[in-house]
Parts: sequence; structure tokens; C-alpha cells
Amino acid sequence: MSRESEADPSGEAVLPGALPGALPEALRAELVAFRRDLHMHPELGNQEFRTTAAIKARLEKAGLRPRVLAVGTGLICDIGTVGAEGAAVDGVPVLAMRADIDALPIPDTKTECAYRSTVPDRAHACGHDVHTTVVLGAGLVLAELHRQGRLPRPVRLIFQPAEEVQPGGALDVIAADGLDGVDRIFALHCDPRLEVGKVGTRTGAITSACDMLELRLTSPGGHTSRPHLTADLVHALGTVITGLPDLLSRRVDPRSGTVLVWGTVQAGNATNAVPQQGVLGGTLRTAQHATWNELEPLVRSLVTALLAPTGVGYVLEHRRGVPPVVNDAVSADLLARAAERAVGLDAAVGTEQSSGGEDFGWYLEHVPGAMGRLGVWSGSGDMSDLHQPTFDLDERALPVGVRTLAHAALATLAG
Repeated sequence: MSRESEADPSGEAVLPGALPGALPEALRAELVAFRRDLHMHPELGNQEFRTTAAIKARLEKAGLRPRVLAVGTGLICDIGTVGAEGAAVDGVPVLAMRADIDALPIPDTKTECAYRSTVPDRAHACGHDVHTTVVLGAGLVLAELHRQGRLPRPVRLIFQPAEEVQPGGALDVIAADGLDGVDRIFALHCDPRLEVGKVGTRTGAITSACDMLELRLTSPGGHTSRPHLTADLVHALGTVITGLPDLLSRRVDPRSGTVLVWGTVQAGNATNAVPQQGVLGGTLRTAQHATWNELEPLVRSLVTALLAPTGVGYVLEHRRGVPPVVNDAVSADLLARAAERAVGLDAAVGTEQSSGGEDFGWYLEHVPGAMGRLGVWSGSGDMSDLHQPTFDLDERALPVGVRTLAHAALATLAG
């Protein structure tokens, strides 16, 4: 970026007749304050009552009519003429923008921060407070254009609960007819590896599928001096710990980016006793949608084969998580061009596929769309990664995100 864009990364690019060159200072200040308030009061998935109320109040102040989801948190708000059943009047398709509103069950350990979390062991360490604020800001801009008669067709704001709770609150939105009438959907996600003023885009998969595995083993137990008279549960756990990832590497296309990592193992309390119970848990991720559909039966067959000689009993719980987020080419290009209009011609950059999971993928099972990565690094010093207790960001990213989504909406709505 140039020195000028570093000083004001919201840029001065103009979409003629639609957006001003930069957000009004009053709106910028309001959005910063709104984001900081959310950051100080993080709420876990399906518990976002205060967050939902704050969003609802601001949208109603703007003259809009948001509706809270049946699950009690999260809400949907239409800008423009939309019918009672959620579909646009006269068959005009709706563009949707999605934000996730929940926080993580981890502490906020930022020591020099005026807006540090006030809730013990709760933090917006994944940037969902930013995602929420950006979609709110874009919605306020588009609502003003609608009042001026300059919004070509309807826009739907989706403030989704429980993204961090598998299989994700996106399914609650879809069940509430949140995609009825929608023909395209956009989202932005914070990226601490990108500098403020940059938006990362990609055609194809930008995240990976993520499943949870939990394997519970049982044995009669016994003395470690006589393992042949029982079923050696700890040895069986070790067999699966090392054997299952090895076998998957030979049964799944290595180009699929499939990886199994164990995160927890528990068994026994005495060094000279074979335990009766044990549990093993981890995550199974893959970058390819087709591979994701094949993994559950494959994993079950491999676990059965590995444990058959050991004599232990077992129950495998394979919890399907989220599909990959697969951006379609048109939507990804629209988002890239929007970033260029919002910030400058060097704003849109390529980005790699992540092995992380994101329930935005559920929306893209139904309608085309794209998720972009919003740069939130100041450009100097270290940046904590997502899901770290010290995570924070450069708030100059807020107007960048707002203007990028607003430009993407206007370009899409204008056809």
C-alpha cells in the first residue's frame, strides 16, 4: 500500500452515484464503539442474547424490521421490498450478507486494552465482533441508499448464531427460511496474516471440511503383568492413534489435504492396572468436498480392522461437521472487484485454502457466493493468530470491510 492508503485504508475509490468516497466520520466512530462493546461482552454460541438485542436495536433505529430466529438468538433483516414469506416481491432475487455473532470459551489476556473482555473465560478471539460490525455497517449504508431510492433490489442481512458450535448455526438460519429468495451470498472473515487494506479472495475451496471423532474403548481390565488374560485397552488406543492416520494416508487421495489430528486421550489412573475405559478424540479435516462425503464409512471400516485383533469393545462417534466453503468464480470476482473499488487497485489479493472449518459452507450448498479474508494486521509488530487469547486487530479494517461489502452488494444488485 502507498503511504496515503496506510494513513486511510478505507480509500477514496468511488462507485459513481452510489457510495461516497469514505464512510462519514460519525458512522466510523459509531462502528468502532459498537465493535468494542461487543468485544467487552462476548457470548457463546446460542447464548448471544445481549448481542442479538444490540444488533436489533440499531437496525430498528435505522427504520428496519429485523426478526429474531426461533432459536432465540441471531436475526435476519431485509432491506428493500420483500414478501411475507421471505422471498422478494415479483420474483426479484435477494442478495444476502452474513455475519457470525458468537465468541469463544477462552480467556482474553490482552493486558493493555481498554475494551478487554469483561466476561471470564470468554473472548471474541476469532473476530466475530468485527464480522458483525462490518455487516451492520454495510447494512446501514445500503439502508440509506434504499431510502434515497438508489438500491436496485433487496438485500438480506444475516446475523448468525453459533458458528463455533458444530455443525453450526447456519443450519438454524436455513431452517428459518433465511435463504428463501436469495440468489447470492457474501461474507468476510478476519485474517491476521493480511495487512489492513487488503482483502483476500479465491475461487474454489477457501476452507476445509471438519469432522469430530470420539472413540470410546472398553475392556474387562486386569493386571499389567497378565495382559494376555484381558484386553489391553491402552495398547489398543495406541494402535488407533498411530494406525488410523497412517491408513488414511494410503486410502485417501493425498491431493485432498486430508489430515487427522488427535487432541485428547484419556485412560487409567494406575501404572500397574489395565484400565476398563478409555477415550480418544480428534478432528478430521479435508479440503475436498467429494472426499468429505466418503470419510465416515471409510473411518469406521478402518477402526474396525485396527481393533479386531485387540479384543476391546468400542463405540465410535463420527460427528459430521461443516463442508468446505467453496467460492464460485463469479462471486469471488465480484468480491475482489469490490475491494478494488473500496480501497484501490492493489487491495484484492489471492489467498490460500485454510484447513480450518467454517459453517458458511452450508449456505453455499444452496446458493452461490463467496467468503473473503479481511486484512486486520496493522503492518508492524506481531499479530496473534485467530483463537489465541491475545488476538486483537487494527480497527481501520472496519471501514474497509463495510465498503467492500457495500460495493459488492451494489455491483451484484446492478447485474
